[in-house]
Amino acid sequence: MDSTRAYMDWNATAPLLPEAREAFLRVSLMDGNPSSVHREGRAIRAEIEAARRKVASALGAKSTEVVFTSGATEAANLVLTPDFRMGRSALKIGKLYVSAIEHKAVFEGGRFAKADIEIIPVHADGVVDLTALEAMLAGHDASLGLPMVALMLANNETGVIQPVTEAAKLAHAAGGILVVDAVQAFGRIPLDIQALNADFLIVSSHKIGGPKGAGALVSRGEAMMPVALIRGGGQEKGHRSGTENAAAIAGFGAAAEAVAAGLEERSAKVRAVRDLLEREMRSVAPELIMHGERSERLPNTSFFSLDGLKSETGQIAFDIEGIALSAGSACTSGKVGESHVLKAMGLDPRMGALRISIGFSTSDRDIERTLAAFGKIAGRLKNARAA
Repeated sequence: MDSTRAYMDWNATAPLLPEAREAFLRVSLMDGNPSSVHREGRAIRAEIEAARRKVASALGAKSTEVVFTSGATEAANLVLTPDFRMGRSALKIGKLYVSAIEHKAVFEGGRFAKADIEIIPVHADGVVDLTALEAMLAGHDASLGLPMVALMLANNETGVIQPVTEAAKLAHAAGGILVVDAVQAFGRIPLDIQALNADFLIVSSHKIGGPKGAGALVSRGEAMMPVALIRGGGQEKGHRSGTENAAAIAGFGAAAEAVAAGLEERSAKVRAVRDLLEREMRSVAPELIMHGERSERLPNTSFFSLDGLKSETGQIAFDIEGIALSAGSACTSGKVGESHVLKAMGLDPRMGALRISIGFSTSDRDIERTLAAFGKIAGRLKNARAA
């Protein structure tokens, strides 16, 4: 990282951990296809299975319940389908109920037809409306198939943590399935698929300091699984064909093991830094709006608006000052558009909003530089309003 800059965009991608880098480089130099039965093939297969155990352990799952993918988007498209299997029998999903604040990878609905997707509203504080969900599930037509509910554990823009365990109760009472996008929560708050009572978790390597190009769909049990999205050689027990990206998977496993160690203590320290940053920002600009601050949030995320500061110009202004931050999701081909999350919260989606997201290695110097840049930008806006 350039020493003259501050990286404040961990929710877009976390810096590569040393443990993950070592594993990635070591396995990338290994010969052999993991599906081959010779010594080289068995050696690289062993690396994948070791990583599978590490990812599973970090999520309270069994290694047999982890299906590796190319990332969270592929995992979402794998599980968001009307076509499941229960053992050898077909299992039909009739409708997908998806929260209004989901990441685009989930919000688009995967393999469901648009007519079979229902949007669950959220409250002004950014928390999903469970009463609305309960009413929607009560009206579900079971003759069409089972209901599926997709609800993220923590929003990628606001950081607001969602009531997943309560949603699981509602989904299961209706005979349905709960899919949880845990991408932003993984490595930042304690995460256990059993405690959440989720049927499926979606996770990503590069969000926790692993290499880009790996993710996973984690299931609670193996009896009920989606029909494969990518078919071919039958890798990943037939759930995801294609030769596994062994080096990225090994790095993913190393990162999962690293972030699981001392997580609660590390999260508390990150939260203290984030809270200090927000207090100092508000002392400079008392009119600052911090979205979702009255709800439980991830310890590392601040999503804010300042009168007159548009998302795109704000990003550029901070970048010029040496601060890397974002306007929310960084997964839309570099586009900076209106936030569907703000719209869902009842706010004008045209209002500018920027996201600062930090991590365990964010330094005092990073915070000082960010506050200095914020002071300059806020000052210019104040002068412009007074002119």
